[in-house]
Amino acid sequence: MREKPKDKTRLLHILEAIDNLFEFTQGITFEEYKSNKILRFAVIKNLEIIGEAAYLLTKEFRANHPDVEWNTVIGMRHVLVHGYYQIKDEIVWASIQTDLKPFKEKIELYCQEK
Repeated sequence: MREKPKDKTRLLHILEAIDNLFEFTQGITFEEYKSNKILRFAVIKNLEIIGEAAYLLTKEFRANHPDVEWNTVIGMRHVLVHGYYQIKDEIVWASIQTDLKPFKEKIELYCQEK
């Protein structure tokens, strides 16, 4: 039986997805994002990965790191997966532009722990 991924592995999954998002959207305008179906799907998939990896972090880890709004991160994943028909491009884009950099900095610090 395989061992379950540990918190650090989940954090690395989050970092990889964030890096993908920065790579995919570098030099792209909001209008270009909106008009590129493949890019939108790639962005949404990576946001889903972030939310799922955050959900799979142990409750203890999340409780010990309350400076991240884990429920918001996880909730966004739920909307993207289950409320796919309600996705607002403006909200997705704003999250990438304003929320990801400080979130990445926190995750990088957490990876250095232990």
